[in-house]
Amino acid sequence: MEKVRKVLVHLSKENAAPQCARFVQSITGHFVGREDEANVSCSLENNTFILCDRLCDGGVPLKRASFCPIKYLSDSEAVSLPPDTLSRGVEVAVAVLLQSSNQKLLLTRRTSNLRIFPNIWVPPGGHVELDEKLLDAGLRELREETGLKLSPDEISSQLLGLWESVYPPMLSRGPPQRHHVVAYMLLKSTQSHLQLQACLRPQPAEVSACVWVDAVLGKFVVSAVDGEKHSVKIPADLPQTISVTAVSPHGELSETSMPVSLFCNRAPDHGEDIERVSTGTKFALELWLKSLGPHAEMG
Repeated sequence: MEKVRKVLVHLSKENAAPQCARFVQSITGHFVGREDEANVSCSLENNTFILCDRLCDGGVPLKRASFCPIKYLSDSEAVSLPPDTLSRGVEVAVAVLLQSSNQKLLLTRRTSNLRIFPNIWVPPGGHVELDEKLLDAGLRELREETGLKLSPDEISSQLLGLWESVYPPMLSRGPPQRHHVVAYMLLKSTQSHLQLQACLRPQPAEVSACVWVDAVLGKFVVSAVDGEKHSVKIPADLPQTISVTAVSPHGELSETSMPVSLFCNRAPDHGEDIERVSTGTKFALELWLKSLGPHAEMG
C-alpha cells in the first residue's frame, strides 16, 4: 500500500466508498453538476479529507467561483496538462478567520514573490499537514504567518464553509497548476483587535501587510463580486482610506494607509493579477457576516 504523503480530498456520493478526487475533477460539480454551490458533510480521518452528500447537522456550504477553471476545462485541455500536475490530486488547506472580541477580522496580504496568489489579501492559512486536525493546522499556520500563539482553550472554533480554489483562477490566465479545497475556520478570541495587534509578528517571507476588517468594510468587500462588472460605490459610513500594518522584508512593522477602493478590486480576466481580496475570501467574509447575526447585517 502506497504511503500517504499529503492530505488529499476524497469524495463520496450516495453512500459510495470514498474515492480520491482527480486533479481535473470538479469537487463542487461532483455534487451539483453545473451549479456553483453545494451542501456537504466533511471529515478528516486517517489523513483523508472526505466530502460526502450525507448531511450531518445540515452540512456546510461548498462553493466555487462562477469562472472556476476546472468547471470549464475541456477533456483535451485536461489530458494535455503535465503529468506531475495531473498526479497532484486535490489538496486540503485551512484558512483562519480570526475574530477579535470587538468583532474585527484579520486579513493578511501575501508577499509579491509567492508563486501562488501573490499580493492577494487572504486570512492566514496554508496546507493541512499529515496527522493534523483542521483546528491544529489553522492554529499552526496562524502562528507561523502572524506570530499569534493561541491555544485551543483560548478560542472557540467553527467550520464556516469550504472553497474550491484553483490557480490560476481563470482559464484565460493559463492552465490549472494547483487545486485545493480550503476549509475556512472561524476562531473567536476573547482579546480585542488592539490586544492581538500588539502581539503580531508577521513572517515577512509570506506576509507583506495586515489589516483588521469590521462588518461595514466586510459588506463592501463582498459587494464587489468577481466575474461581475457592475460598479461598486464606497458607502457613506466608510472612510476613503484604511489603516494597515505594512511588513518590511526584515519583519519591521509600520502603520500606513491604503485606499478603501483597493478592497473592491476584482479578479482580472487577462494579464497580470492585481492587489485585491481573493474570491474565496469574499465567500468567507459573506459567511462571517451571516454568523454575526441580524444586528451586524443592519450595521
